[in-house]
Amino acid sequence: MSPAEVAAIMFGTFIFLIIIRVPVAFALGLACLPIFALDDRLTPILMLGEMTKAYNAFILLAVPFFLLAANIMNAAGITERLIDLTRCLVGQFRGGLAYINVVVSMIFAGISGSSTADAAGVGSLIIPAMKKQGYDPSFSVAITACSSVMGVIIPPSILMVVWGGVMSVSIGALFLAGFIPGIMVGLSQMATTFVYARLRNYPIYARANMREFLLAFGRASFAMMTPVIIIGGVVGGFFTPTEASVIAVLYSFAIGIFFYRTIGLREFRKVLYESARLASISLFCIGTASAFGWVLAYYQIPKTIISLMAQWGADVTTVGLLEAAAFMFIGCFIDAVPSIIIVGPLLAPVAASVGMHPVHFAIIGVISLAFGLVTPPYGLCLLIDCHIAGVKVSQALRDVVIILVPMLLMLILIILFPDLVLFIPRLLMPKFV
Repeated sequence: MSPAEVAAIMFGTFIFLIIIRVPVAFALGLACLPIFALDDRLTPILMLGEMTKAYNAFILLAVPFFLLAANIMNAAGITERLIDLTRCLVGQFRGGLAYINVVVSMIFAGISGSSTADAAGVGSLIIPAMKKQGYDPSFSVAITACSSVMGVIIPPSILMVVWGGVMSVSIGALFLAGFIPGIMVGLSQMATTFVYARLRNYPIYARANMREFLLAFGRASFAMMTPVIIIGGVVGGFFTPTEASVIAVLYSFAIGIFFYRTIGLREFRKVLYESARLASISLFCIGTASAFGWVLAYYQIPKTIISLMAQWGADVTTVGLLEAAAFMFIGCFIDAVPSIIIVGPLLAPVAASVGMHPVHFAIIGVISLAFGLVTPPYGLCLLIDCHIAGVKVSQALRDVVIILVPMLLMLILIILFPDLVLFIPRLLMPKFV
């Protein structure tokens, strides 16, 4: 079979299975079976072997631990303390609660590494408060869901951990590379909030005095040390990303038990269950997606793509735009983790052939996948916040699109100017970039 025939069979089968609502993790594995049946050289045992090899990666232990740390932080009441702090910082502007929404998500992203934890934790508190203050429900959902995607852009990020493990890229460099893009995305959302607040005359908070600020800062200070410990430890070489994830769990647990005293045995059991459930879904996806990607590589489909791109005279910008389009499209239908494993190895050789830096390539992919968290039919963060607000997805879509437009402009700037991504890693980790 030719690479084109194999790609048509596999992607056709996969799309069909998704349409009939087969879970993504199973659809990826089942899409490989027709090829194994048609080619005598392949057996299903090979597929199981590739899945096993995918799981035999120390770095993947970071995924369940970062999820656990994020859920412990939510259960410990970290979100309420961050909201109080950001109210003192930006609450005095018109539409203050919307600004608080964005800033809290930026801070929480530096703690959790998970957009879904952000959407659920921040959304459950801020969306009812925004509705109570007279904000439009559709805008409340849209700004909460869109700001939550910074959880995978601002380090530490679970997607960056997966990307680094799958694509053999320095995770410390990826963490540093996410700072400027994350701030750019946050500022674009604040600019959109500014326009909404002026047009719809949203309310403001009274300006906080210094005493209120210091009190709020003190209450949130333990939580805000989390990104300093995690990222500083990884970048400084004190521990690996996997060890950092374990330290994040221990630190979060210590905060919840000893400092804030908000986590009891019942809450902790619930947190463990929810973290295990989410981690099992992600890790099973990694296994089946790895088998899917191995079959594509076996039939030299990435090599075929490189030859086609060479005929078009592709350069770094062209490949960056192609990568963004591919990840944004596939992210609309399946989770980000299998998307990385399927599309990443396909396009990585193309990026290398035109001289694109692996860290630049990774950040474009992560940001593009973040769009899929708020775009139907997948749109997991959007679905979570619509459920919290009791709003239909179709009602929130218009505001979501408006907020995504300036975010898309930020992504284009990142594609056009690689130094926006590479400046901090080259400054602090020149040996790895």
